[in-house]
Amino acid sequence: MGRHNALQMLGRSGNPALSANTFKNEGIAAEQVMTLQGTVNKTGILLALLILTASYTWNIFFQTGNPAAVAPAMIGGAIGGFILALITIFKKKWAGITAPVYALLQGLFLGGVSAYFEAQYPGIVIQATGLTLGTLASLLVLYKLGIIKPTENFRLMIVSATMGIGVLYLISFVMNMFGSSGIGFIHSNGLFGIGFSLFVVAIAALNLVLDFDFIEIGAEQGAPKYMEWFGAFSLMVTLIWLYLEMLRLIAKLRSR
Repeated sequence: MGRHNALQMLGRSGNPALSANTFKNEGIAAEQVMTLQGTVNKTGILLALLILTASYTWNIFFQTGNPAAVAPAMIGGAIGGFILALITIFKKKWAGITAPVYALLQGLFLGGVSAYFEAQYPGIVIQATGLTLGTLASLLVLYKLGIIKPTENFRLMIVSATMGIGVLYLISFVMNMFGSSGIGFIHSNGLFGIGFSLFVVAIAALNLVLDFDFIEIGAEQGAPKYMEWFGAFSLMVTLIWLYLEMLRLIAKLRSR
């Protein structure tokens, strides 16, 4: 399958930050172009910013021992991060500013969440972080070796599963808002609940393959330099989702 056809299929990427039009006409008259190395460097910057603010809410949690002490920062980070993500998706040229701010805000949220899980299950954050980074490295190697290829059927499967998971989470969230217990197996530590979490982790991980391919095509198509920030942001979106699902899965396993 040629790169032109692959680019047309990118509209079915599971990552909401990526679409078929992301790189369309972006490379025209650009003095500097997007590179893979540049995207990797900017991903490292975003990770460092996220860890910086995550350490802030993490320390507050363990200094006070009170989850309510970090709740405002967590809620603000979650809502602010969501807004910045939408802005970045629709205003790609602003990614050099919005992506770092997004990482800072998400760090506030993740630091509090991580501290909460760590208080319940000591050592879980190291486990989830190691598994997330290990999954990232492993899938990158498999992708570069051509062992995992993002074919059309692969894309359709991953995107369909991602959308299904999103709808399921949304339904559960709405049910919780109206006082219901939500969809039980999402949070259950039974075999079915653990199986569901394993499935979600697998789908989140495989979305990384779509991200790798999409960024590689952007570099080959001569996208402008600011798209490196957008590519790094796209990877961050998937990595954060994967990390959170790793936390949930390990928590279910350790609670049994």
